[in-house]
Formats: sequence, C-alpha cells, structure tokens
Amino acid sequence: MEAGSVFMAHTLAVLVSGGVDSCVLLEQMTKKYPVVFPLFVRQGLFWEPTELNYLHRFLLKIKTAALRSLVILEEPISDIYGRHWATTGEQVPAADSQDNAVYLPGRNLLLIHKPALWCAMNQVNTLALATLKHNPFPDNSPLFFSSLEQAIGIALGKNISILRPFSNHSKTDVLLEGKHLPLEETFSCIRPVRELHCGSCNKCAERKRAFKDALLADPTIYATSISQL
Repeated sequence: MEAGSVFMAHTLAVLVSGGVDSCVLLEQMTKKYPVVFPLFVRQGLFWEPTELNYLHRFLLKIKTAALRSLVILEEPISDIYGRHWATTGEQVPAADSQDNAVYLPGRNLLLIHKPALWCAMNQVNTLALATLKHNPFPDNSPLFFSSLEQAIGIALGKNISILRPFSNHSKTDVLLEGKHLPLEETFSCIRPVRELHCGSCNKCAERKRAFKDALLADPTIYATSISQL
C-alpha cells in the first residue's frame, strides 16, 4: 500500500453549509476520523453571507484536533439561475409552501462535483453529505449518487466514495443526535433579516417543526418574533 493510500483511508471531507444537518454530521465525523476537512461551496445565493457567519461560529465551538480549517470553493450560479428567488431574496417560498417550492435545479449535482475534484487533488477519498430521507428531489436518489460516484471515478481515475450517514434520518432525528451541540449557531433560513432567521420562510417553518417534534427548546432567534414584541 502506498503512503498516500494510508493518508486517504484516515481522512474525510464533509460538505457543509451552516444548516443543522451538515453541522451535526461534521461534528460526528470528527469523532470517527482523525482528519476532517469541512468544504463549503459558495454559489452566490442570497443567504450565503449570513450562513457563512453562523458556520464560522459553529466551527469555533466544536474545534478539535481532527477538524481542519474551512475550505471555501467558488461556484457562482447566477448565470444559470438568473433572477431566481435564491439569488435575489425576492418572493421566497413562504412557511406554508410545499417542499417542491424550494427546489433548486441540479443542487446536489452542482454541489458535489467540485468538492469531489478537491478531494481527488488532496488525497481524500471520501466525501460525506448530510442528505436526509425526506428530500423528494431527483438528485437525492440512491441511483443518482451511485451513478455520480461511478462517473467521478471514471472522470478522475480515482474512486471518491460519497458517504450519506443521514440518508434514513429526518431533521428531527438529526436534532436529537445533535442536541448537545451549539445549535443556536446553525442557520436554516433562505431570507435572512439582519443576520437573523426570518421566521416566515419555508426553511424556517421546517426548522421550527423539527425542534417541536424533537421536544427540544428552539434556541433560534427569529426576526418575526422580535418584530412582534
């Protein structure tokens, strides 16, 4: 076995946002692997500046010897999405909207290919994602991930495993597993207001339900709650 292979077998990259799911996954992986690289893909979406601020604070609070510095990969998508609600923050799907209202075409396809290339060029052979079981979109199916894994191997001449430990989890399950973590430093909103969760978008509603279903106190400060005081 080559020296590089030994290194690869003990390292992992985790695709992170500032959300509950990927933050909990990242912390769990630091307990299982001696070297863990958090990767963030910046696409120019409306909520990303606020999301990154939360993520940096979360990383500081869970810092361990295994956790490496955040790697930010640039992948602007405004040329494809145009004036989409995800890039403008306008007409964002509201709390009562259906899941398909927040569908971003090719989201996982766009998010995975560049981190996979980063892994291949940095001797990391496993990329972990925090996709959940209830995600109804076509780029969350087992067939998609197995096919993409195969295509990446062919394209790069290296096998990059795509690990999905939460594929049978709901967001409530994830909250219960991560209830000991600083969840107030996670971010789920798609229309942030003054660095706060708006409290009225589809993703804020999902977050509120998950905390309620988990019977956990929600530490989130919502802008709507402040405005009603």
